[in-house]
Parts: sequence; C-alpha cells; structure tokens
Amino acid sequence: TPNSGVFRKTLSHLSFMVSSVLLGTSRSGKPDVVVVSSPTFFSAIGAVAIARLKRARLVVEVRDLWPAIFVELGVLRNRFLIRVLERIELWLYATADAVVVVSESFKADLVRRKVPAEKITTIFNGVDLERFVAGIPADPHMRAALGASDGDVLVLYIGAHGISHGLTAVAETAKLLEGQGIVFAFVGEGAAKSDLAKRVAELGLSNAVIHPGVEHDEVPRVIAAADICLVPLKDIPLFRSFIPSKIFELLASGKPVVGAVSGEAAIILREAGAVIVEPEQPAALADALHDLARDPARRERMGCVGRSYVETHFDRRHLALRYLNLLSSLK
Repeated sequence: TPNSGVFRKTLSHLSFMVSSVLLGTSRSGKPDVVVVSSPTFFSAIGAVAIARLKRARLVVEVRDLWPAIFVELGVLRNRFLIRVLERIELWLYATADAVVVVSESFKADLVRRKVPAEKITTIFNGVDLERFVAGIPADPHMRAALGASDGDVLVLYIGAHGISHGLTAVAETAKLLEGQGIVFAFVGEGAAKSDLAKRVAELGLSNAVIHPGVEHDEVPRVIAAADICLVPLKDIPLFRSFIPSKIFELLASGKPVVGAVSGEAAIILREAGAVIVEPEQPAALADALHDLARDPARRERMGCVGRSYVETHFDRRHLALRYLNLLSSLK
C-alpha cells in the first residue's frame, strides 16, 4: 500500500501483523531469536506473538521513534490515541530481551523514558563498500535523463520522497539557482512526491527534473551521474536524533554531500567532510551549492574524505559482526 492515507495504510499493517504470525509460526521451525524492525507497532506485536509461541528470545530494532515522529509532523493529534500508542511502544521495549537502535540519540531518548540502558545496543546503519564505490564514470545517458546538459552541475536527491524530507524547500532552492548551470534531479517515490511536483510546477522550474524511482541495483549508477548529492530533512526538533541511512551510500560513492540537517546526522556529515546548512533554509542551501558548484577541486577532495570516513566507521560487514555477536549472546 502506498505510504499515504492513514486508513488504508493501517489496514495494510494490520494485515501484515496477522499474516506474519500465521506464516511465521508455521514456516520458521524452531528459532532461538526473533528479530523485528519497528516501526510499525503492528509488525512488532506479531513478532512478540511468534517469539512467545516459539519460546524464543526477542530483539526489537528501532529505526524510527514511532509514534513520536508522527506527533511532531502533525499526523497524529488525538491525545488519547497518542497515549495508547506510547504505552504500546514502552510495552514492546519492556517485552524485548534486547533493543537495537540506529543512533546514539535514539538510545538517549529511550533511556530518558526509563528503558534500561543495558538492554539497548546502538548499531548504526552502514554501507556495502563493494557495491557503492568511488570513481564510477558518469553515464552521459543517465545525466541526460536527469536533466543535465554538457557543462551543467547536477545536484541529486535520491531516496524516499516522504513527509520528513522537506523537498519543497529544495525546490525553492532550485528557483534561486535557476539559470546558473545548476540542475536538480529528484529520484524516488513517496507520499510527498505529489507535493514536490506541485511546487516545481508552481515555481515554473526549468532546472529541476522529477524522475521515477529506480531499482536498487540501479542506485550506484544514478549516484555516479551526480556532481553533488543532497541529504535534507524538515526543521523539526525530533529529527536531530535521526541519521538518514542514505548518507553512507552517498559518501561511499565518493560524492560531495550537502546536508540540510541538524543533530547527530550533522555531526557525522561534518566529520565526513560534508557541507552542512540549517534545514529548510533555501537561501543558505543555495549559497552552499553555488560555492561548491564552482569548485570542482573541492568537490573531489570532499569525495575522497567521505569515502575514507565510511570505510573506517560504517563498513556494513563490521556492523553486521556486532549484530551477530548480540544475537549469539541471547541464546
């Protein structure tokens, strides 16, 4: 189900909760550990049922602070429903034998809410360094498909076009840079893609292309076509604890990254040599992109620093070993 429409999306999650239990209990044999990734709560409730039926240990993996993110975004406003969902959330953490989070800020939030620190393990997202590599030649056909002509600097946003990403502010940035040889490409799908398309049309942008999503295997080729890559988020306090997973793939690809982010993501990107501006500030983002577009030597240096940084800190193989050690300790 597309990520739009609360009723249909909720039915989809409930359907998965039921089918996951029915299929999971009949086909999973005798597991030692059940791992569930949350959100949503409904899949996590299904995992609790399977773990109890199988008498297995349970690991709850937290990739979003749910429902807090929907409260911050204004999607959830019913106070009673929010309280119910928060109680379910804390019950899941209490039920789990271990909780895995993807940022230190998430861990701090859970500890503040009385989840025992010794139960929580931070395992960051990472990148397959053999799949995302630096130095892939830019395919001229891909650049043309993304709207770039000879001599243009191509700025790429690739990933989910969701309500969290503030892409209409990026469209306003494109307007400020129109006519300067800087082209913007938005590649992906999501609930907010129609809002982005509407804003691009309202602004009458001649330097922006909205491209459909691509298969996962095609992502490295799309990134290779870009000169600069963007990582934006909305200007919401809770997002200071979020680390968009796409940053690791962009850095591993040897691309200069500009992040319109704050908090933990901004810290990581700065350490990786990226440029940081405040979220949802089109003028500041335009200035950063204008300067970077005119300095190819700097872009090359940034790409080298970023690749080296993720090799040292975010190699998925090393992170997987940490996860494996945690799972082994639960037997």
